[in-house]
This record gives sequence, structure tokens and C-alpha cells, in this order.
Amino acid sequence: MRHVLLLDLNDDAEAIAAYRHWHRPGGPPAAVTRSIRAAGINAMEIWHAGDRLVMIMETGPHFDPEAKRANDAADPDVQAWESLMDRFQRRLAFAEPGVKWVPTEPIFALADQP
Repeated sequence: MRHVLLLDLNDDAEAIAAYRHWHRPGGPPAAVTRSIRAAGINAMEIWHAGDRLVMIMETGPHFDPEAKRANDAADPDVQAWESLMDRFQRRLAFAEPGVKWVPTEPIFALADQP
């Protein structure tokens, strides 16, 4: 299953450069990437334009976002990473309280068109 999520960065060139640096190959801590894979996320990409981020995730059939949230909340390494990333991130104005990455809704697929 594909999940597409949105989040903004603080509109500051130095902060954006730092965020990108933290996400280079080998940048995120091993515990964080292990947590992502262990949750059943088979592929994840973050795309960037201006101050907007788009995360694309491909998950397996057993992926449970609520279980991932609970496991992440109990993992001090993941919490340290989230605290660090919070310095660079800005919630979308329409995000529900406590929601960082906002899920999107697909409205068009070329494959569905005649």
C-alpha cells in the first residue's frame, strides 16, 4: 500500500540545509531506520520543494500505523530523533493536534482514466 504524507519545514535556508544533511545516506540513526523497517515499511522516500516535504511510503500488508506510533513513543532513540527533527519542522495549519505528517487523499490516477 502506498501512503503519501505532507509536512512543512521552517522557512529558513540554514535549517532546511541542516534537515537535508540529517537525511543524507547514513544520516538518520540506525535505530530509526531499523524501527521503520520493523514496522513493515518496505520503502520510504522524502521529497523536498521550498519549505514543503512529501513522504512516500510503501507498506506491507501487516503495517499498522497505530502500532508504529506506540512503538516509536516507547523507543528513546526514535524519540531523540523526533525531538531533533522537530527543531526544523513546522506542522501544517490544518493538521489535527498531535499530527506531524498529514496523510493525503488520492484524487486522480491515470490508470483509472479511459
